[in-house]
Amino acid sequence: MAPRPLGPLVLALGGAAAVLGSVLFILWKTYFGRGRERRWDRGEAWWGAEAARLPEWDEWDPEDEEDEEPALEELEQREVLVLGLDGAGKSTFLRVLSGKPPLEGHIPTWGFNSVRLPTKDFEVDLLEIGGSQNLRFYWKEFVNEVDVLVFVVDSADRLRLPWARQELHKLLDKDPDLPVVVVANKQDLSEAMSMVELQRELGLQALDHQREVFLLAASIAPAGPSFEEPGTVHIWKLLLELLS
Repeated sequence: MAPRPLGPLVLALGGAAAVLGSVLFILWKTYFGRGRERRWDRGEAWWGAEAARLPEWDEWDPEDEEDEEPALEELEQREVLVLGLDGAGKSTFLRVLSGKPPLEGHIPTWGFNSVRLPTKDFEVDLLEIGGSQNLRFYWKEFVNEVDVLVFVVDSADRLRLPWARQELHKLLDKDPDLPVVVVANKQDLSEAMSMVELQRELGLQALDHQREVFLLAASIAPAGPSFEEPGTVHIWKLLLELLS
């Protein structure tokens, strides 16, 4: 029997995925793209559930800085790429940071989400790219254009953790100097792996100690009009320190 040709639907989906990746790359280059300047001189690996070495920061609230921020054209831009497998909690992380409620149920990102957050000295652009298998191919195209990578992991998804490790190390190999914040999300679940387990299973101990890699625990969920979950607060403080 002669092999059956690919159906029109399969061909259409494949073409759509290719077009989507190209569009993502063009949008990034146009809106966010620029030559990245290195703003760190030393590398340091740090593990733990809390960023104990961070300075004392007040709770950050965009409304508190509306009267103080300079004109938009005077603010420098900082870029943060938020990646991770689908279902890890990337979209919820962005919504919590921007003060928005979560979407009901699990709705995978088919494309990208972005949010721009003002601080006193600069604006932070966070770009999330969907974590489905057909979109992971394009992740590496964006790594060299950002200042910090945030990689979100579902701490309770033991079955897919090897995939998360593989994708993370691909990105680490792509840019050996890029600071990386690994977020161990869903630590509130009973089946969640411990920080020690995640450090081992993600292969973080074997990384070059000259690069900046951070592992933070989180249970990302909104609490009122602004984020108050300790893990989210620590992540934001760490990002501000790395971007300053």
